[in-house]
Amino acid sequence: MTIKNLVAATCVAALSLTASSQAFAQAAAPAITHGPAIPGVCVMSIEGVIGSSTVGKYVQTRLQQIATQVGAELKAEEAAIQNDAKALDARKASMDQGAFEKAAADLQVRANAYQRKAQLREREMQATQQKALGRVGQELDPIIRQVYQQRQCSVLLQRDALVIANPAMDISPTMTTALNAKITQFAFDRERLDQPAAAPQAAAPVRK
Repeated sequence: MTIKNLVAATCVAALSLTASSQAFAQAAAPAITHGPAIPGVCVMSIEGVIGSSTVGKYVQTRLQQIATQVGAELKAEEAAIQNDAKALDARKASMDQGAFEKAAADLQVRANAYQRKAQLREREMQATQQKALGRVGQELDPIIRQVYQQRQCSVLLQRDALVIANPAMDISPTMTTALNAKITQFAFDRERLDQPAAAPQAAAPVRK
């Protein structure tokens, strides 16, 4: 697995990091005396780098904003369908059976369309998160290589795969500082999966 793929695979977990969970972990950890740092052995936490970086926090906030917008859109449509269903039920006794059945069928069509839209929005949110975190991974990938070489590492281990490690071998803070200096935010919006794919352009005629 390449560094880029590793970053992309672990960025999602980075967004779940919160200050409270970090504070709890620090408070619960007992004092430990470490042995000497092993030359050439470096440790990092991709989740920690992304979660504590300015751009990582920005991505988390932006995703929450987009999710709120999507939720408001779906909630309004759901409420409209529910209100129309209640109104139809209240008129049932005074309606012709055929007219009632047609109105109920039309309402069911709307409800089915709403369910499809909700499922589409969920896939769009997943695609949006994946794309945004992929961008962060692209920015972090060269930083990992750069810091690895600067610190003259011979091996780089994921901190989450270890039980305990000497903090002197952890190069995560250096990477976070470098990532903050490189990028703090970038514009992105919800991915639109219902957009029709652009038709391929016809090849230009070959001039002889």
